[in-house]
Amino acid sequence: MKLNKYVVDLFLMAAAGLSAQDAVPAIFQVHQTADQDGIYYTGPEVTTPTMVSTVSVPYPYNAEDKYLEGMTVMAMVIDAKGLPQHIQVLHSHGEAFDQASIGAVKHSKFAPGMLAGKPVPVWIDVRVVFYANRAQAVPQVLITERDWPAPAASKYEDKHGKLLSRTPPFLIHTVDADFADPFVKHPYVQVAVVDALVGVDGLPKDVHIRRGLGFGLDAKAVAAVQHYRFIPATKNGQPIEDRKDVMVNFATF
Repeated sequence: MKLNKYVVDLFLMAAAGLSAQDAVPAIFQVHQTADQDGIYYTGPEVTTPTMVSTVSVPYPYNAEDKYLEGMTVMAMVIDAKGLPQHIQVLHSHGEAFDQASIGAVKHSKFAPGMLAGKPVPVWIDVRVVFYANRAQAVPQVLITERDWPAPAASKYEDKHGKLLSRTPPFLIHTVDADFADPFVKHPYVQVAVVDALVGVDGLPKDVHIRRGLGFGLDAKAVAAVQHYRFIPATKNGQPIEDRKDVMVNFATF
C-alpha cells in the first residue's frame, strides 16, 4: 500500500471561530485538492487517467515453475502530460516479473486525469497478470484509493431545514483492503466491520475489528481503515471526536 496523502480540504469550523449557523454550510464546500506534492486521487471532481496504448509484458523465459501464475501491482502517478512517474511495486511476483512490468508501463501512453477541464497528476495502480500458459500479459489500470463526494447539505439538517444538533462522521476517502485474485472466477464477498474513533481532524484512530472474518483478513481491514479519511462528527456545529463503524468488503476465494 502506497503512502496515503490527505487530499481533501477540510474546513474546520472551530479553528475559524465561526458560529454554528455560519460554519456548518462551509462544510458542504469540500473540494478535492492536491497533496503536498501536487498530486490528486480519482474522485468526484477528478477523472481517472486512462491507458491509450500499452506494451505487452513478455513472460520471463527463465521463470521457475512456482511463479507460473501471479501478478505484479504497481502504484504510480500519471502526470499532466500523461507520463507515468514515481512507479513503486505494491505487490511483487518476483524480480523478473516486476522489472518487465515496470518496463512495459514506462513505454505505455496515458490520457491524464482531468480537474475542471484541465489535466492534473493523479495516483493510479496498474496490475499485470501472468498466466500459466506463459502468454504475454497486458497492464491494466486499477483504482484502489479514491476520494468520495462530501455529504449533501441535507445530512446536516432536519426535515425543517434546521441545523442538526449532532451529526456523525462522513467517509470521504477510502483505500481498498486487498487486491482481488485474478485467477478465481466466482468469488463471494464477505464483509468485516471495523470500529474507529474519528478525530476532529477527520483522521481515524483507535481502530479495531468489531466483526471479523479471520484468515488474516482482519489485520488487512484494520490497516485499510487507518488510511481512510472523514469529515468529522459535529455537535452544535462544532467538530468533535466520535466513533464510526465502517464496513470493509473482501472478495474471498
